Amino acid sequence: MRKKISKTSKADDEEILQHFQPDGGLDVPVAGYLLHRQQRQTLYYMRLIEHEIPKLVGFRKPFVPPTAATPLVIRSIDFAGEKHPLTAKRSVVVPVAHLPLRNEVAFHRAKLLAGVRWMPEPPRDSGISADEDAAKHGFIKIACEDFPRANMNLKWISDTLDKLVLEANAEGEAPYQRLPLDTRHLDSKVRKSKKGDHVRGRGGLRPSLKDFPTEWLPKRQENVLSSILPSQ
Repeated sequence: MRKKISKTSKADDEEILQHFQPDGGLDVPVAGYLLHRQQRQTLYYMRLIEHEIPKLVGFRKPFVPPTAATPLVIRSIDFAGEKHPLTAKRSVVVPVAHLPLRNEVAFHRAKLLAGVRWMPEPPRDSGISADEDAAKHGFIKIACEDFPRANMNLKWISDTLDKLVLEANAEGEAPYQRLPLDTRHLDSKVRKSKKGDHVRGRGGLRPSLKDFPTEWLPKRQENVLSSILPSQ
């Protein structure tokens, strides 16, 4: 059976309606509440700047530029604490001039062994200036994200660099010193960027006299005259 709903008295209705009467403009609209909330948030951060930021002075450390004993520049990616597959990736940039190589032949071997990972200029995200003395022999960049943990990827890069230095310093009659550097990956990068250096031989690709075949040149002046003057 349905229960009968008791009706409120007229006095109760009038008491309830008093709460819904217009306030005559005394209350703040919704936009005002939003503005007050924004001001409170601003004041909260201003208090942090005033009282908490000066405490960070105790953690200040002087800047010490890297030396030849610490040539590696390690770069990592972080997404503010969120889980992401790229957080385990590590990339290392090292100047070839700071590697423990014994002579110029070893420097040349290291560049050949690095292959496409060698570049004459430092990467833009490495934090190394191109005007430094480290840019004499270029830079090597190695990245790894094959392992699930960051320290495992960094360990693989470190072991790879150790093997590269060991092979470059190996003594022997290896034909490395007679091989030229392969710069096709640099030319491909210039073409893909399409910034104008790939057009009409720009960017160091313009032919010069050194590219002219020497076997095409006449050996004597008589040969030059005979090629110019008509035969009688």
